Amino acid sequence: MSTTPRVVSADDHAFLRQLAETLRGTGSPPGLAELAAAAEHVGATRGAFTAWLRDLTADDAAVAEIAKRSYWHPNGFAKIVLHTGIEPEFRVRLHVWPRSETPSRGESNPHSHRWEFASHVLAGTGMHMVEFAETTEGGKPFRRYRYGTDPANPAALAADGEARLKRRAVPHVQGGDVYTCDTAVVHTVRPIDAGLTATVVVQGPRRTPTTVVYCEPGESDDQPNFELTEADFHELVTAVLASLQNEAAR
Repeated sequence: MSTTPRVVSADDHAFLRQLAETLRGTGSPPGLAELAAAAEHVGATRGAFTAWLRDLTADDAAVAEIAKRSYWHPNGFAKIVLHTGIEPEFRVRLHVWPRSETPSRGESNPHSHRWEFASHVLAGTGMHMVEFAETTEGGKPFRRYRYGTDPANPAALAADGEARLKRRAVPHVQGGDVYTCDTAVVHTVRPIDAGLTATVVVQGPRRTPTTVVYCEPGESDDQPNFELTEADFHELVTAVLASLQNEAAR
């Protein structure tokens, strides 16, 4: 009988199994309550999450797959899709804003999402959000677009008239906190300061076929994402792990 130890895939990690159990909840596709519980689980088991992240960086095949489905946002931060699950249906993403001289603009165009999510502020001071609502009086003018309307080019923005937006809420999420968002919320998101900031986003199944994006008049709707390489992945994750280690040593 062979005594060679079984190599465990990064997708069969104890942390992921526990996260999936949290998301199963009542057995239905995970909703906002289950996603919030999962994001809280990330915060409560940071050591397990960190161990999974380290195991991912040591798995060349996993890194190659992650890099292919991840990208740099045009405003200079990385959206890293660490895991895609089918049962239950969910994704785990790591968003990283590298340290810079000035605070990042984050996701500066007001937008909604086709899916619900909950995010845990893993590293950094925290996140600043502004939530908006369309209004017929006052507010600020925007050009409205629909994202996801073209099956041949899902990332294309289709013009959908003009609208005025007013601020509805200005939530701040500090380091270690959780922020939840459903498909009705229109918001912008940016780090509070210029230091390294990372959030873990637990994303649920798609709820709507399209979503909305607003651009200021005169602003181009052509804002392509950029390739995220395997080297980028290693550099970003190494920086996040170092930040967590420094925080734990304080």
